[in-house]
Amino acid sequence: MKHGVAFRKFSRTSSHRMLMLRNLVTSLIQHEQIKTTFPKAQDAARLAEKLITLGKKGDLPAFRRAAGFLLNKSLVPKVFTDLAQRYADRPGGYTRVHKFGNRPGDNAPHAVLELVDNPRDLRFAMTARAVGWELLGKKVGQQGPKAVVASGIPEVEEVIEREVQAGPQERGQLRPITRRNLQKVLRYRGEEGMDELTKLAEDHVDTLLAQPLALKDIVASKEKKGKSFESLRLKAGQTVPGGVRSTFHLAQGALGRDNPGRWRWSNRQKLGVDKTSVWNSI
Repeated sequence: MKHGVAFRKFSRTSSHRMLMLRNLVTSLIQHEQIKTTFPKAQDAARLAEKLITLGKKGDLPAFRRAAGFLLNKSLVPKVFTDLAQRYADRPGGYTRVHKFGNRPGDNAPHAVLELVDNPRDLRFAMTARAVGWELLGKKVGQQGPKAVVASGIPEVEEVIEREVQAGPQERGQLRPITRRNLQKVLRYRGEEGMDELTKLAEDHVDTLLAQPLALKDIVASKEKKGKSFESLRLKAGQTVPGGVRSTFHLAQGALGRDNPGRWRWSNRQKLGVDKTSVWNSI
């Protein structure tokens, strides 16, 4: 029986397997977000955790071990300066694995491996969009679309501050799962993280409010009817309101078409883009 075996074999020799994992960890330290198969991401995450722990120790033996592990020696100072300072107060859990569908060809499970609190943190971006979506949907249901378009949602920062301090059993303006994710992503980010998440949520609310009005004006205008929606084409990296593409694609600047084979009933209904009746009264 296989007791105490830490890592998978990956159908490779020990030297080949270790070199592959060292290469993945080196790429993770350099880019802070990589895509690979799910089993490789799990094993690479374990080694990356140990490497960052060496960086937090900061002594000479730890520096030598890290320099002997990374394939790119120029990344060693980053582990002992930037990453050590970023995770100084975090007791562990420096990596996160997101499942990312299956790979075309061999159907291997894909995953996105990233460092927590990196500049393109996927959970941070998805949580900000969820906060903006839920606050907008609740206010539209209470006041109607005309009042929301006129006033917007100015209390986003106050709501985020209250939800961060709220307990698990308290009732608030966000769903329990959104509140839990909000508290997780802001636990070690401080005031700067709260300001950044507030800005992302407000930007997403503004885009959700502006896009249906622009679509309605173009459809109603006979002069622009021949242009269809070409004037609303978004540039790379911009948020698509109501889109079904993942945040990872948005972070990479991908502007590919939605998967035509995806069943429509599996897509979440979006304000304006799916032509819901709530915007007909505007």
